[in-house]
Amino acid sequence: MLFRQDKDLLILTHQCLQAGIELSGLVYAHQLSVTIGQAVRDLELIAKAFGPEDMLNHIVFIPL
Repeated sequence: MLFRQDKDLLILTHQCLQAGIELSGLVYAHQLSVTIGQAVRDLELIAKAFGPEDMLNHIVFIPL
């Protein structure tokens, strides 16, 4: 799972998924929509709730 705040990577990830390219998963947050503390809490929750196989080929948006 990769966490980024880069909109270009979000677009690229979406294009890869549409093309059938397998990805390990992306957690995305817009730079102005989440504080560092909130991002850490949400990432911890995601890490505890989902295994690698659950995140495969998924995009999760935070804040949750």
